[in-house]
Amino acid sequence: MITAEKKFQLTPNNYYTNEANWHYQSKSWFTKFEECEAEALAELKGEYKDTSSNDTPLIAGNYLHSYFESKEAHETFLESHKKDIFKYGNPEKGIKNDYLIIEKCINKLNKDPYFPRLYQGEKEVIVTGEIYGVNWMGKVDCLDLNRKLFFDLKTVDKIHKGHWSSEQHKKLNFAQSRQYDMQMAIYKELIKQTFGVECEPIIIAVSKEKEPDLMAISIPQYLMDFSMEQIKEKQPHIQAVIEGEEKPNVCGRCSYCRANKTLDVITPLDEIEIE
Repeated sequence: MITAEKKFQLTPNNYYTNEANWHYQSKSWFTKFEECEAEALAELKGEYKDTSSNDTPLIAGNYLHSYFESKEAHETFLESHKKDIFKYGNPEKGIKNDYLIIEKCINKLNKDPYFPRLYQGEKEVIVTGEIYGVNWMGKVDCLDLNRKLFFDLKTVDKIHKGHWSSEQHKKLNFAQSRQYDMQMAIYKELIKQTFGVECEPIIIAVSKEKEPDLMAISIPQYLMDFSMEQIKEKQPHIQAVIEGEEKPNVCGRCSYCRANKTLDVITPLDEIEIE
């Protein structure tokens, strides 16, 4: 996340490694630092791993992505996640319930008359660039430079479910709650720097309901502009924390903070923060 060294070559094989994370900032790590700087820094240094986190949503998302990437990519993914996806780790025993719903999502998209025409382009494209003096990386689900479009597949519990924002004091839709507008703004800029083409993002969302819902979503430019301003404002401090120039802030609520919390402060009853 500091200045990328010329010796380090970002590839599909090392994209998800900690070495890549030290060389390049990404939306996922930027969000981690927004949530809790202390936990993110400890995880980045390899000093901490949240064992309480559930990997199922991540694996489920990759199940969907690998299917639409290629047959070979999907077969490789299934082989490397046998224990996670199949009952008793045996394909002959069938798929676990958590991933049966993803099969429904896949079928929903395959049956849609517009999806095959929309989701055309190069899959899993790595893009890099510099944003406000820091090297960033991203991996685009589907990129079509000819149509100047890029696509991102998202699974969600319910498309129209509201998500409360304690910061904005109101409910947000799932895409804003998960800061997908920021992710698309980053990818748009990195695509422009990598290929010299300005592309527009489209999120293709599919719900994990008994009867899956689906939606193609465009991102208004003002939301992406605001997201880039947020990065510009927050990044200097985050970068200083990563480089050891400033101390990380603690959220006091995540698993890392709870694990390291002591009774060094007495909190008045009427000052207990609630979510």
